[in-house]
Amino acid sequence: MHWYEKLNQYFPVEEMKSREHMESLLQERSDIYQKDESPNHVLLYVELDNFVFVDYLFVSKNARGQGLGHKLIEKLKRKGKPIILEVEPVNYEDSDSEKRLHFYKREGFQHAASIGYKRKSLATQENNKMEILFWAPNEESEKMIYDAMKKTYEMIHTYKDQEFYGESYQPVNEVLTFDKEADNENILDKL
Repeated sequence: MHWYEKLNQYFPVEEMKSREHMESLLQERSDIYQKDESPNHVLLYVELDNFVFVDYLFVSKNARGQGLGHKLIEKLKRKGKPIILEVEPVNYEDSDSEKRLHFYKREGFQHAASIGYKRKSLATQENNKMEILFWAPNEESEKMIYDAMKKTYEMIHTYKDQEFYGESYQPVNEVLTFDKEADNENILDKL
C-alpha cells in the first residue's frame, strides 16, 4: 500500500493534506520536508534550524507495541532540537487518541497549554481544534514553540493551498493564539 493511503486510512479527513500537497512538499521543499518510511511506518516531518515539526507519524497495527514509534522519536531527538506536533483532543470513543497521548507522555512530551489552535477544515468546512505537544531538550519556552508553529503553518500547512484546494486556509493569526495566562488544562495530566 502506498504511504499516502496508509496515512489516509489512519488520520481523520480534517487532518489530512491532499496527496498532491504532500508530494509537492516532498519535491519542492525537500530541503526541509522529509519522509521516513518502511512497510510498518510512515513519518513525515519538517526540519528547520531550530526545531523539528512532526507532520504525520503512523505505525501499522501489527507493529505497535514493538518499540518502533519510540525508535522513530529517538532518531528525531538525536537532532537536539525541540520536536513539535499536533494531536487531537482525547476522544474517549476513540481509544487510539488516548493511546497516542500516553505514548507522547512516555516519550517526554509536554502540552503547550498556552497555545490555542483551531482552524477550519477545507475538506469538511468544520472548525477543528488541535492541541500542541512538544519535547524541549533545552527547556525551550512555549512562546518559542508558538513561533515555530506559526512558521510551520505558513510554510507547510498553507503551502500553495489555493492551488491544491481551490481556496485558502485562514490566516495564521486567526488559527493560532498564544495566551500565557490561559486557563487551559494540561491534557497530559488527566492520563
